[in-house]
Amino acid sequence: MIPDSLRMPGRDDWLARLPRLRDDLLAEWGLRVDGAAMAGACALVVPVRTADGTPAALKISWPHWEADTEHLALRDWNGDGAVRLLRADPRRYALLLERADPARTLTEVPLDRALAVITGLYPRLHRPAPPNVRRLSEVTAGWATRLDGIRNSGAAPRRLIEHAASLARDFASDPATDGALIHSDLHYANVLGSLREDEPWLAIDPKPLSGDSTYEVAPLLWNRFDEYPADRIRDGILDRIWTVVDAMEWDEDRVRDWVIVRELCNVLWAVEDDWVPGGDWLTGAITIAKAAQR
Repeated sequence: MIPDSLRMPGRDDWLARLPRLRDDLLAEWGLRVDGAAMAGACALVVPVRTADGTPAALKISWPHWEADTEHLALRDWNGDGAVRLLRADPRRYALLLERADPARTLTEVPLDRALAVITGLYPRLHRPAPPNVRRLSEVTAGWATRLDGIRNSGAAPRRLIEHAASLARDFASDPATDGALIHSDLHYANVLGSLREDEPWLAIDPKPLSGDSTYEVAPLLWNRFDEYPADRIRDGILDRIWTVVDAMEWDEDRVRDWVIVRELCNVLWAVEDDWVPGGDWLTGAITIAKAAQR
């Protein structure tokens, strides 16, 4: 049975092939199923055991550019702060990964502790990017053009959209925008409890870019949004930004500018896909972007 979270427009052909693809990989890699399959928006994950009984996870992703080089990032990290890559078939977007505990994430850990874990992972993950990883400057240049196209959409204040587009253009031409291997989606649910004795937490599901370390902060703001105090949401947003900036000794202005770009990109994608998720997604994105403005 295909999980509902994977059923999105444009995926019918891949979804039709997915059961056969899963079975082929299980047979070719000598794996046996060891639990119920799980899925997010872009991948099926099957708990398995290898031929020697090692617990692992078979991940099969919907083919898209963010998954193109996941195997390269995991190979470079080699288990240092992230799940180990045991085997990969990039052509079929299939990865065999070290098993982690999906029931134990940072979403249930007190926020200050969760932020400390993630800022502890950043220095381990941020290293020189492999040559084949997509450059953040290229991605950002495309965003600038697309943001210009929604100035009059009414989805967000026009001046805020223009500000984000201007920042994106500046980042696209800034040499410091590229170079570090970044996870780019390192939020609380993408850090799982480790099964290793010497490693409590491991990052999963990277969307690797050759980029700027300060780009990483925005997902920490839009996730666990409901934990901001209702009467001081802006202060809560800034508290998270300052916590990361202080821990990493990063340039606060640069962090804030990336937050604005990324939040308005969330607005952009909602407009382009004619999709407004629940939980006041657009309102949250605009609120965070405004809070990040100086």
